[in-house]
Amino acid sequence: MTISNGVLLPFMLLLVSSSVFSPKSMVFGSSVSEQSFNRIDPLNHFKHYRGGYDIRNNHYWASAVFIGVHGYAAAGAWLLCGIGFGIFMVVRSLCCSSSTVINHSDSYYLSTFLLVFLFTSLAIVAASLAIYANQKSYHRMRKMVDTIIGVGGDAHKMIRKVSKTMEQMHNILLPYDQTASNRLNLTAYQLGRESKTIQDFVHKDGDKIELAIKTSYLVHLGVLALNLVLLVAALVLLLLHWHPGLIMIIFLCWILTSLCWVLTGIDYFLHTFGDDTCAALQDFEQCPQNSSLDTILPCGGLSNSNIAMMQISYTTHNFINKLNSKIEELHKFLQVFGMESLLGFSEICNPFSGPPSYSYVPDKCPKNALPISKLPNVLERFACYKGNSTGTCKGIGKVLPEDTYNEAWAYSDSIQYLLNIFPDLQSLTTCSFVRDSFSEVVVHQCSPFKVSVRLLWASMLSLSIAMLLLVLTWLVNVFQERGRSFSMCSIIPNTA
Repeated sequence: MTISNGVLLPFMLLLVSSSVFSPKSMVFGSSVSEQSFNRIDPLNHFKHYRGGYDIRNNHYWASAVFIGVHGYAAAGAWLLCGIGFGIFMVVRSLCCSSSTVINHSDSYYLSTFLLVFLFTSLAIVAASLAIYANQKSYHRMRKMVDTIIGVGGDAHKMIRKVSKTMEQMHNILLPYDQTASNRLNLTAYQLGRESKTIQDFVHKDGDKIELAIKTSYLVHLGVLALNLVLLVAALVLLLLHWHPGLIMIIFLCWILTSLCWVLTGIDYFLHTFGDDTCAALQDFEQCPQNSSLDTILPCGGLSNSNIAMMQISYTTHNFINKLNSKIEELHKFLQVFGMESLLGFSEICNPFSGPPSYSYVPDKCPKNALPISKLPNVLERFACYKGNSTGTCKGIGKVLPEDTYNEAWAYSDSIQYLLNIFPDLQSLTTCSFVRDSFSEVVVHQCSPFKVSVRLLWASMLSLSIAMLLLVLTWLVNVFQERGRSFSMCSIIPNTA
């Protein structure tokens, strides 16, 4: 019984499927017409970034972060106003005498206090909402990122499994067909290189994203918590009329207000980034081969990949059918001598259905069918090893030369290795595991995430405005109380 060289065709066709893993067709970032932006890019002399969603492109990140420029500008303007006001007060205290104390009606003091109380209440509500939204957005962002990074991890594991299997096939076939073996080795090398690219994304870029998310969460939490403490302290000091402490709180809250404006800009960027990510995932879900996600995960050229998988299925199906024809001939030959039970099986399991689909259905084999990996165990009964003479072997029914048996063992094991990784190849070429994960993100995670980030942005914007008005009202209050005496917890000054 000999092994036809036609069995090499599945491995050659398998190389076609390696085009699926080429560096030009992997997930998470080249720009396409379906999703392109027109944003200012500060890294490119403030020219417009017209590319697509690409988290590995610094220009995409710069243009996305810059979209929160209104918050950053407000922070800078408010800080400059604070510096200017501070310089003015220092110069005024050095060169000018104290101004005359102006008397106001009781309603004036009452209205000022009510404004302080109103803006303080609004700031406390906004800060509390921001803390809640910060907590929600942090956990939802972590969940979304973990899902996406998990897809990269799954792809890395699958490609590593396929690559290692091809290396084993290469070692097995090397003595019998060096050309096919070298091609398998080349494919294994390409897969290993691209597996390293995905691994770098998962570990390096994933760690950077994780650090950025955690830093944003902690900065928000720190600023908001300190803001709440200072708001309560300011209200107490205002009722106690202890101006030195209140002035110190005004100074600190001026800086905190600037930070709140910066965080407002960052939150608007996060909201925009969430929209970009969800839109990219939706594009990928609808059309993986023409999506803006194509630099990390192997999901390009689906039509070619499906054809390649069909060719592999077709060729492997036909090869096993040819083996079964040989088995049938051997059965008839053994029947002549009444030894048909010597084989112990009637056919080799063919896990592929017939035309036109040639689907992989491993459960369709009959119970008495032999897995191709066990074929060498059967052929060993007929193997004539080099230590025995030809006559001796024929006398005891061992008609298969040792070299032929070894070759049959090599091809049988290689086919079995191919069958073992076939589901992974299907999953990689059709990107089913990617689509399933991204679909879960789009359906169940995108909307809650965008709502929480939008709430965080709106809360920080409200807090920034409330703090700005509150600090100005505090200043008015400090100036109007200057030179007057108040009883503790009194709003109206004591009369002379």
